[in-house]
Formats: sequence, structure tokens, C-alpha cells
Amino acid sequence: PQVTLPAGALAAAKAAKTPPDEFYCMRLLEATGLVVVPGSGFGQREGSWHFRTTFLPPDHQLEDVLGRLGTFHNKFLATYDTHSTEL
Repeated sequence: PQVTLPAGALAAAKAAKTPPDEFYCMRLLEATGLVVVPGSGFGQREGSWHFRTTFLPPDHQLEDVLGRLGTFHNKFLATYDTHSTEL
């Protein structure tokens, strides 16, 4: 999926010398234990960023997994600011 990240996250990724999608994916892993793969590793079009994922939890855990992803994303946006830039 393509995500919109705030300018602060783009700056933090640049400071870490990490592509923005990789920065996002690593923060997601650290915060939730959910593993996604940055799209920048797949030769994507210049200036476009995304991540790839496959979630395989049992049906009864899917709502929890998606909830953790949503909660992380909202906290990530709030942490890095509210001025968004399309990523």
C-alpha cells in the first residue's frame, strides 16, 4: 500500500540515511512486531514509496493485527507532525 507520511518522518528517514518506506517499516516492526517489506527494495519508480505485506494470522486474530497496524500508523503520524507529504 502507498502511505502518506508527514514531512518530519521524511526528514528523520533522511537523517538516518534510510529510504522513507524502510524507516516506516522498521518503526512498525519495533512497535508492533508486525513485519512488512519496504517497496524500495523492489526497484520501484523513482519518488514512489510503499510497503509489501502478507498477514497470515488465524481469522480470530486478524482484527487485532489490523488494529495494531492502524494504531501504529496514527501514532507514527502524530509523532512526526501533521504537515503531510505524499509518499
